[in-house]
Amino acid sequence: MIKNENLSIKGRHNKPIIMDFSYGSNKTRKPIVIFCHGYKGFKDWGAWNLVAEMFAKAGFFFVKFNFSHNGGTKEQPIDFPDLEAFGNNTFIIELDDLENVLDLITASGFKHKNEVDSTKITLIGHSRGGGIATIKATEDHRVNKLITWASVCDYKNRFPKGETLKQWKEDGVMFVENGRTKQQMPHYFQFYTSFIDNENRLTIKKAIKNIKVPHLIIHGTKDPTVSVKEAKEIHSWNDKSELFLVEDANHVFGAKHPWETEILPHHLLEIVEKSMQFAIL
Repeated sequence: MIKNENLSIKGRHNKPIIMDFSYGSNKTRKPIVIFCHGYKGFKDWGAWNLVAEMFAKAGFFFVKFNFSHNGGTKEQPIDFPDLEAFGNNTFIIELDDLENVLDLITASGFKHKNEVDSTKITLIGHSRGGGIATIKATEDHRVNKLITWASVCDYKNRFPKGETLKQWKEDGVMFVENGRTKQQMPHYFQFYTSFIDNENRLTIKKAIKNIKVPHLIIHGTKDPTVSVKEAKEIHSWNDKSELFLVEDANHVFGAKHPWETEILPHHLLEIVEKSMQFAIL
């Protein structure tokens, strides 16, 4: 029987981390997979719940969570009722959130400790979450494998430059429209200054060059959001990584939100199967 359990844990930055576990309840220790969502994402976006169920049926303990400042709340974890939290997010907060999740899953008092093998932990990061997963996989000895889906290869080059950056500093806030919800989503200028203050740690290229664990890079060849060139860059920085390109796949591998069928889109099914094969080896 597959169990799906939701809970909330206290984060380090005054916001809860909402997460869920999907697993076959049979008191056997299972390899752990922790999924990190991307920018303007959340753990229940689109077909992610079906992805979790598929991993659970294959014998994994699958964990997905909302970054504490992704804009969701405990009461409304889908979409973005807390835009103030969204605006105050930083990459450092996201790394701390992921560490909180790792701490929980590997703790001796974890209530599902008989269901997990904490010596086998794979991180999966999608899009911006791919960079977070990569940095953490380099930093944290508890992580054994890394899988990135449509990951960015650089954070700095995504910040505005020139007059736009100057205007952001003067205004203190910059707004980005959410194409789906039409919300004007704020980024306070501290998002940029936090990056600059921690640039050495947050440079994905540096993390990739220092990575010691197996790394599977998955990317769609028709990704309009993050170019497939970024996957090839990541692969070039680690010649021991594996690059798996999905022909004609987009940024979310054929999924959308909401996802209203019980069948995964074929590109997403393909990468889930590839990811499970990689994680179990």
